[in-house]
Amino acid sequence: MNDELNALFEADREEHSNVPEFGTPAYIALRERDRQRRERTTAIITLGGLQSAEDYYHAAKLFQHGDTPDDAWQAHTLASKAAECGYRPARWLSAAALDRWLMYQGKPQKYGTQYVWDGYRDRLWDVEQATSDVERAEWDVPPLAEQLQKAVEASRNRSPSPVPENAPPWLKDALKRWQV
Repeated sequence: MNDELNALFEADREEHSNVPEFGTPAYIALRERDRQRRERTTAIITLGGLQSAEDYYHAAKLFQHGDTPDDAWQAHTLASKAAECGYRPARWLSAAALDRWLMYQGKPQKYGTQYVWDGYRDRLWDVEQATSDVERAEWDVPPLAEQLQKAVEASRNRSPSPVPENAPPWLKDALKRWQV
């Protein structure tokens, strides 16, 4: 296992265990540290530093906290490689990164792993209907009904609050589509 990549992964995991509110100075600082970790991870990849399935998983997790479709696609590619190498936790991450990649493009997700705040509640991002719970299970994703229930539970203790003005365009477009 790549020790430097593992340290980046652990720092990311620690910081993302308690994410500050969107748009606050603390949140902006976290996103900058995320960007720096992705930048260093790119250098490690370029230098051939991914040796084990866990290395691919750790790198995927760092890219999963990216801001762009390219970051999400990189996370999906890396997690898929880790899953191919037999690292079981990478299965869910591969599905989640693909869903995020689709969401960042304003498209329905395949598996149903991505949630957004619509100003009133947590909402499961649109899901393509062709994906079955059997297919979800193959990637360690819970059934769709369970994913929908998670959104309800996450909304229980939240009060309505506006979606920030600087929300990404894909989210603003969805809010219009959902008529929120």
